[in-house]
Amino acid sequence: MDSAKNLLYLVITQNHRYNNLQLNRLIIFLFIFSFCSCSTDTISIHKPITDGGDLLVSKSKTFALGFFTPGKSTSRYVGIWYYNLPNQTVVWVANRDTPINDTSGILSIDPSGNLVLHHNLSTIPIWSTDVSLTQSLTNNTSIVIAQLSDLANLVLKLNNTKTVIWESFDHPTDTMLSYQRVGFDRKSNQSWFLQSWTTDDDPGKGAYTLKFSTNGKPQLFIYNRNNPWWRGGPWNGELLAGVPNLKRDMALFNVTLVEDDNYLALTYNMLDESVITRIVLEKSGFLQSFTWDSQKSQWSRYLYEPTNQCDNYKTCGSNSNCNPLNYDNFKCTCLLGFEPKFPRDWYDTRDGSGGCVRKKGVSVCGNGEGFVKVVSLKVPDTSVAVAKGGLSLEECEKECLRNCSCTAYAAVDVRNGGSGCLAWYGDLMDIQKLSDQGQDLFLRVDKVELANYYTKSKGTLNKKRMAAILVASIVAIVLLLSCVYCRWKKKRKGM
Repeated sequence: MDSAKNLLYLVITQNHRYNNLQLNRLIIFLFIFSFCSCSTDTISIHKPITDGGDLLVSKSKTFALGFFTPGKSTSRYVGIWYYNLPNQTVVWVANRDTPINDTSGILSIDPSGNLVLHHNLSTIPIWSTDVSLTQSLTNNTSIVIAQLSDLANLVLKLNNTKTVIWESFDHPTDTMLSYQRVGFDRKSNQSWFLQSWTTDDDPGKGAYTLKFSTNGKPQLFIYNRNNPWWRGGPWNGELLAGVPNLKRDMALFNVTLVEDDNYLALTYNMLDESVITRIVLEKSGFLQSFTWDSQKSQWSRYLYEPTNQCDNYKTCGSNSNCNPLNYDNFKCTCLLGFEPKFPRDWYDTRDGSGGCVRKKGVSVCGNGEGFVKVVSLKVPDTSVAVAKGGLSLEECEKECLRNCSCTAYAAVDVRNGGSGCLAWYGDLMDIQKLSDQGQDLFLRVDKVELANYYTKSKGTLNKKRMAAILVASIVAIVLLLSCVYCRWKKKRKGM
């Protein structure tokens, strides 16, 4: 905008170069241009944006990129936000840890073909895309542009071939949008994750990160400064095992996970593309999903995690089950065949964090042991689990029995009755009872516990049979009495 004003001054002061008609047209055009905040969706080496009202606006006018000040801060940042919403909602920040203290910022493409952020005409950028281009491209950086898409993705690319050099979707901040990935690519050493803001006034990297672990069977975690805080669990073919509420909301959006040995990417998109939505990792560590309520002109929350005490990682330690539905009683229960590691803490102070250990004198290795089914669970931490496809649950049981360190197994994919083998080796951590949408876990127990389990199961079945017989008998007696009464009534009418 300042350059346009300078050009306007130059035209007026050197008007002898133009005739009157040309001069009037130039003055009108430049006067309008100099005092409007004109927008485009593209930055080029000849067309930077400055902190003076310049904006990149996506073609559908859904998102804008420019300079902003968050909350009560006085610092300036480059960010992307929803263009047409009344409240500025920032979904991505470039220089989140390197703020600018004045309005001298310039976002441009430098001679190396990188998108860079300078201030006060400094030659050292305070933020850069920092990609290496081939020599042929660095000799012709005029074909490199940065464009803001209608998905809020800022893409650095070659204008003539549409080849993507860098994109902001590969470097998310605290927000996940439709078609954006969370996951990893081992071959390219790339990881896509969310990291919370420090405060509402500071978009710097906060304490919490949302990412997939790469140990064992990959699963979604929220980490608090690299310590597991909440576990969303592995993908079970339908949803994330630790986020059963996803099933309820799949009428609104589609969730997709693509996975192989080296690559994993979780994405989502709204089935109704007109619905405005975002998923945010808050500074408090809560993962929340919002939709825009146009009638109330505000964001409406429809999903959040964690939801209860049992969602906190390792609440009940190892080899135990945390039941959030035990409102009055202790939420922790040792798994069958296990006992509290620290009985005094467990029973006296109701502290289950020490977990449970196998009962003394119990052998589960080649001594007639077997498996019992524990139903509707958030399956244990899969960091110590091995996943194998192509096996039935029966084959999975046999394979687990052959290894004495195998403590439990479950289906990798719960669809169509279950398939694949997910086997745990060692302690079972972070199990939670779910009211619905949980998964069955087959737990290894010794022969005594196995016999007791089947005895109780038969007893339960016998009780159910007796109850069914009793109900059927009562129904039969009622029907018989009804028939007798009807016949007696007919006879009385005939007399």
